[in-house]
Amino acid sequence: MNIVILGLSITSSWGNGHATTFRGLVRELRNRGHQILFLERDVPWYASHRDLPNPDYCQTELYTSLDDLKQRFAEQVREADMVMVGSYVPEGVPVGEWVCQTAKGIKAFYDIDTPVTLAKLERQDYEYLHPDLIPRYDLYLSFTGGPTLDLLEQKYGSPMARVLYCSFDPELYYPEYKEIKWDLGYLGTYSDDRQPPLEKLMLDAAKNWSDGRFVVTGPQYPEGIAWPVNTQHIHHLPPAEHRDFYNSQRFTMNITRADMVKAGYAPSVRLFEAAACCTPIISDYWEGLDSLFEFDSEILVSYSAADTLRYLREICNTERKSIASRARKKVMSQHTSAHRAQELESYAAELKTITPAKEEQLSVSE
Repeated sequence: MNIVILGLSITSSWGNGHATTFRGLVRELRNRGHQILFLERDVPWYASHRDLPNPDYCQTELYTSLDDLKQRFAEQVREADMVMVGSYVPEGVPVGEWVCQTAKGIKAFYDIDTPVTLAKLERQDYEYLHPDLIPRYDLYLSFTGGPTLDLLEQKYGSPMARVLYCSFDPELYYPEYKEIKWDLGYLGTYSDDRQPPLEKLMLDAAKNWSDGRFVVTGPQYPEGIAWPVNTQHIHHLPPAEHRDFYNSQRFTMNITRADMVKAGYAPSVRLFEAAACCTPIISDYWEGLDSLFEFDSEILVSYSAADTLRYLREICNTERKSIASRARKKVMSQHTSAHRAQELESYAAELKTITPAKEEQLSVSE
């Protein structure tokens, strides 16, 4: 297929997880013979943090405004086999309206933030998606599975809602011998709704285990946070250093945003990346987590600082490595970027079989 993607960013991973997702998916699509044009809005906060300005697996073009987008790329959008608009694209509603009016091929919305999107729609916050647009997209690709897919079709009128979970790149995330620097680490940008569970499940555990070594890495944490004395804070780690980070921990912590917990079936890419590095995961609980990993066998679930400390202090090294090994086997078999590319192909093929059938039904009824 000839695919055009309008996404938040593929050139910069600073402060967002979109770039990592797009990079893996686009590279695997290219490896499977597809041609991809990635269109990205040129914004100053990414311009100064571009860690991959020119991916070699797709054509990447920056545009400065909605008018610039329309003037320069109308033909490519019109003639593409598939046009995909991502969540959080600047001026996403007018961009989506233009794509739906212009594109002759499959029109898809790729929601990397589904629970956040739905919460915004409930508040009538239409920053990048309007309810009226959802039925106009042929395909709604959601980072969230489970009941959310039914909601998108039944309440919002999506013709076809399918899950396309985040994924990881096996060439970037794998086990590697490193000196263990920390007993427990957490990787994530600050958010108001994630901070309370982070404090409850990790920082309180750090306060209650003075001999433990803890680390939190990610940007935008307020200056006033009182980190425990045995907890290191690293302002930012580029993706190229994530593998080293995971391999330098005995365990890693996963904390989920409130909207994702509420929706369920919304895994963070950090889960898959850590598992791929064979680092055992201690996670907060949310519905659907057990559909991805088997509790106690492939992942550890914590409800309190006491749970976290029990795992850190009582699980022997052999059991720790066994849990991590089983989790790695699971993600390697189901959650790589190559799996997502194949799933996207299958959805496109499904659409191609559905569309002629609908057209035939319409002609018969007429």
